[in-house]
Amino acid sequence: MSDIGRRLREIRSWRRMSLRVTAELSGISYGYLAKLERGEKAVNSRKTLEALANALRVSPVELTGKPYVPVDRSDGETVAAIQAVEDAVAAWWLGDVPEGPRRPWPEVRADLDRLNRALRPRAAYREQAELLPPLLRELLAAAADPALRRSALMGLIGAYKSVAYVGFDLGIRALPILAADRMHQAAESLGDPEVVADVAWRRAQLLSGGNRSRQYELAAATADSEAPYHVRGMAHLVAALAAATQGREDVALGRLDEAEALARVIDTDDRPWTRTDFTRTNVGIWRVSIAVELGYGAKVAEVAASVRPPETLPVPHRQAAFWIDFGRALLAEPRYRDRGIAALLRAEQLAPQKVRANAFAREAVANALRRVRRDAEGRELRALAWRMGVAPVG
Repeated sequence: MSDIGRRLREIRSWRRMSLRVTAELSGISYGYLAKLERGEKAVNSRKTLEALANALRVSPVELTGKPYVPVDRSDGETVAAIQAVEDAVAAWWLGDVPEGPRRPWPEVRADLDRLNRALRPRAAYREQAELLPPLLRELLAAAADPALRRSALMGLIGAYKSVAYVGFDLGIRALPILAADRMHQAAESLGDPEVVADVAWRRAQLLSGGNRSRQYELAAATADSEAPYHVRGMAHLVAALAAATQGREDVALGRLDEAEALARVIDTDDRPWTRTDFTRTNVGIWRVSIAVELGYGAKVAEVAASVRPPETLPVPHRQAAFWIDFGRALLAEPRYRDRGIAALLRAEQLAPQKVRANAFAREAVANALRRVRRDAEGRELRALAWRMGVAPVG
């Protein structure tokens, strides 16, 4: 049984709600809900997950079971390090000057470059979590120095960005929005409209899945503003995903087209905006993700065929996002199982921690694992499931 199916049944029983009532409240069929609970079907979209969470009056995170139990030493070290990250974010506001020794600025800058250029692009959660607490304290202290203030504020935005996305991917409840608030403080202090707009679309992206209408509203406001093209483009993409999750296919595809048009104008694959990774290739990666969300199933392969090779975007975690979504879409169809597994294995090579933390990849693997049982052809799938912490069945 999948994690989500098991938790669905447990929470529904705790709420003393029948299958039929839960199905009616969530807008899905009685038979489909029963199969989800038995692990015979995978929850493969945000729309379904969030509809069930709303029906059961819980956060979507309660159904996914995040943060997941560590499956190896690296995962355990990540969990241990996250507590120090939370403490560092909560303990100091912008303007506070933490006590303690301060390294020369070039050393702080070197760690910041490593964070922005190596660790975050690889979705290296453990390494980011270990680096962030002391780095945040040093950046806050540097922000009090007039000669370093602008550089330190930009550094803080990058560091809080890492906090936000690590927390978001791992499912550390309030941490992403707390980090987004700190990013906003730093952006406002800079007084740079482009930086403020960049933080605004990220705030929308980091909203909980329980409020897609507000997510769309915030993203659309930035997308339809006078912000720079690359910022508006990313906001269109966030708005597209919010609309897709609400089942508004025409709106989602329209926003995707707006983003693609902007990417063509600024030719970003040739001159990438490293702050947002907004490129024609990344728009294509989002198009695949939204096709999965809209329920295209194996037809996602047709969408993927029109996307520029993800390798043209030199950001491993975005390449991995493509292969995760492509793989889980194919795994939903037994005849495409091998291609789906191959795609997920490729994602794992690029960003293993990101794959393990993806609730829908885990669902797809658990569902495929139930079908293959103990046949020899399922060896790669069982190995992948073991590394992800998805319990084997059969």
